[in-house]
Amino acid sequence: MPFVTTEDGAQIFYKDWGVEGSPVLLSHGWPLNADAWDAAALFLAHHGHRAVAHDRRGHGRSSQTWHGNEMNTYADDLATLIETLDLRDLTLIGHSTGGGELVRYIGRHGTSRVAKLVLVGAVPPLMVQGPDNPEGLPGTVFDEMRAAEVADRSQLYRDLADGPFFGHNRDRAVSRGVRDAFWAQSMSCGHRGAYECIAAFSATDFRADLAAIDVPTLVIHGGDDQIVPLGVGGHRTAGLIPGAALTVYDGRPHGLPDTDRDRLHHDLLEFIDG
Repeated sequence: MPFVTTEDGAQIFYKDWGVEGSPVLLSHGWPLNADAWDAAALFLAHHGHRAVAHDRRGHGRSSQTWHGNEMNTYADDLATLIETLDLRDLTLIGHSTGGGELVRYIGRHGTSRVAKLVLVGAVPPLMVQGPDNPEGLPGTVFDEMRAAEVADRSQLYRDLADGPFFGHNRDRAVSRGVRDAFWAQSMSCGHRGAYECIAAFSATDFRADLAAIDVPTLVIHGGDDQIVPLGVGGHRTAGLIPGAALTVYDGRPHGLPDTDRDRLHHDLLEFIDG
């Protein structure tokens, strides 16, 4: 299996499909892995693009390190992957936590290799509520998630898949297979990495990173996202990125790469090729 090695020796697994055409890098949400983007990667590769997707440190097939399960290291790992593969004129596409990883990458490493950015149900600008972030979610939301991760993480992932992640609790069912795939990917995430990543996606302040984005950006968000509510994420993110376009999927949930696959694929291809 293909890996790149980071400065601290961590092994980062990646997929590289479609060897010709402009490159696209897809970054997954918590606590998933590159498999979450398989359908989009296959679609984009079939439409003339080189699709690269990686397992974040601590997730999937990558190293389960004790340290480094935070956004700065995630972003630096991504830089190692991009530079090792010498990806240029690159479109970055991130879902949920993956959107935060990409935004922090740009904040730390710039856009010299980046042509465009797409954020799908992404966690920026800052999820947790605070004195200077009253629009965020109460810290107890994430405390309870960490407690559930420690107590019975397998059941936590079942509850997310069968409930808010795909909007399954709203009578918009996805298949048992899709929900089982979510659970299986989640269980492949290291326990330490999954626990620490909750703080990474909820308490990292991306506002300065968003202000540094200087490439065309498309923000896509579900209007009924119960994980990263539209008012917490997409609306504010689009307002903080100069010239960003916001597309709201009315009434749709968080797990758009599965629940709204065809529409999302169309919108991604149109933006990349436009």
